[in-house]
Amino acid sequence: MAENESGQDPFDVDERIDHIGDRLRDIERKEQADASGKSGTVDKNYRLGNRVLADLLGGLAGGLLFGWLFDRWLGTSPWLLITFLILGIFVAFRNIIRASNAYSAGLERQQPPQDTHKD
Repeated sequence: MAENESGQDPFDVDERIDHIGDRLRDIERKEQADASGKSGTVDKNYRLGNRVLADLLGGLAGGLLFGWLFDRWLGTSPWLLITFLILGIFVAFRNIIRASNAYSAGLERQQPPQDTHKD
């Protein structure tokens, strides 16, 4: 294949193709940044929701189970069942409040401080 007199490749390079390639790289970078940022938040929210559900169900089930067992063992039906159920609910809500406070404190640390000073 012979080169032309100017020493350049005989095929003209279309600048539009280079521009499209640059735009594709920019779009891919933005998508990767969005995916990495949002997926982390979604995973944290999903884990927090699962933890809240597990705490609530565990508190209720544990209170019912232990109350029923102690009632049958001691013959105090239904007083220990009611007592342990209330105790289980209390413990579940305490755990949920702790988890949500820890989550919101983590969110506050992630956000940059905002300048509230207006001129």
